[in-house]
Amino acid sequence: MPLDALPLAASESNLLAARELMAFTLGFHIVLSCLGVALPAIILIANYLGLKRGDEDAMRLARRWSKAMAVTFAVGAVTGTVLSFEFGLLWPEFMERFGDAFGIAFAIEGLFFFTEAIFLAIYIYGWKRLSGWAHFWSGVPMVITGIGGAFSVVAANSWMNQPQGFTLDAAGKVIDTEPLKVLLNPATGYEVPHMILAAYMVAGFLVASIYAVGMLRGRRDRLHRLGLLIPLTVACIATPIQIFVGDTAAREVADHQPAKFAGFECIQETGPDQTEYLGGICTDDGVKWAIGIPDLDSYLVGFSADTVVTGLEDIPPNERPPANTLLHLSFDLMVGIGTALLALGAWLAFVWWRRRDIPRTPWFLRAVAVSGAAAIVALWCGWIVTEVGRQPWIVQGYMRTSEAVTEAEGIWFAFAAVLLIYAALGTIAILVLRSMSRRWREEGEGDDSDSPYGPSAEASS
Repeated sequence: MPLDALPLAASESNLLAARELMAFTLGFHIVLSCLGVALPAIILIANYLGLKRGDEDAMRLARRWSKAMAVTFAVGAVTGTVLSFEFGLLWPEFMERFGDAFGIAFAIEGLFFFTEAIFLAIYIYGWKRLSGWAHFWSGVPMVITGIGGAFSVVAANSWMNQPQGFTLDAAGKVIDTEPLKVLLNPATGYEVPHMILAAYMVAGFLVASIYAVGMLRGRRDRLHRLGLLIPLTVACIATPIQIFVGDTAAREVADHQPAKFAGFECIQETGPDQTEYLGGICTDDGVKWAIGIPDLDSYLVGFSADTVVTGLEDIPPNERPPANTLLHLSFDLMVGIGTALLALGAWLAFVWWRRRDIPRTPWFLRAVAVSGAAAIVALWCGWIVTEVGRQPWIVQGYMRTSEAVTEAEGIWFAFAAVLLIYAALGTIAILVLRSMSRRWREEGEGDDSDSPYGPSAEASS
């Protein structure tokens, strides 16, 4: 039966509006989430260097980054709250039927989130109120809870891709759940590390890119060099691990979600000797205007040209993912950016091995300056592949997205309102961060020149 003959819970316009609204809010929030997951570790590395080596520049960076994180964390709390409400408002049928299973991970994520917020407050408040090492250790829970929160959210998403751990009644509603099976579903093992590594790449490259821009503008002091080197090193270490995890994830998707894999690789006919296409437009007659590498797709899936890969011809028409060209180009762009960032890390590693210094050419700084934006684009492309590739399912094999969407009117108006609100939030956050950066430059050391663990003015008065 063709897809357009299926009964829908709402009009196509309502479904499109709900999906676009969800995509926009997720795309906005996910960048802030990456900072919440990975920035605490980057801050603590600078903090550790400051304590261990008596490095005032490293300590100053840790203090400034913690203040900046407070801003991004606050904005992320708002956008994350909106996103959580959208599950119930935009997809009520989904939450009605599967909320008992899907909500497990989000309940746990809430505990991690509030715990991280508490220790972030303690860490910032404790700069002049705790001894050096006591203050450092007060920040460690932020790293743990950031990773725990990422695990919880991504486990929920991976459950949507490979659901298990529940029983349905005659009406198709969850009546019994096994929390461990829900959380530790087959997709959790590759989706969670893939996202956590992505968070460290985004945070590392993004922070490093800010200091690279400053160095290109002539600020070549040690503070800027260290501000570039610490997060860049973290991101460059995460990149090759990410490529390995991503390669493993692609094979798992080929095995357990063949429609998604066939969609982003534009595979039409099932069989061995599958060609890997770089770029191009996906059509029913094959990939047009692409660079083809014979047999490579089969090698990537099963390490042999004889590996049989499922094509779209073996997927029922009403279960095939839409927008295969979007899927294919998003996947290629994600992999291409990852490869470029791997080359950037190799460049840094080679020069550091030779001279114990960063590359001195302006081209290196230019590459680092664009790496932050590039990492964000790769992150977005990865989520396009994950979410669009699962369509038409909201819960793979159990519930279609068209069955889950709300029948309420006015979703497009809500989308427009959210666009305005998020534009205001983003603008305010950027202005606040720029104001903090400008004040730090104009005032020189400012209050950072005082001993970070000396008595505060309030305490000594």
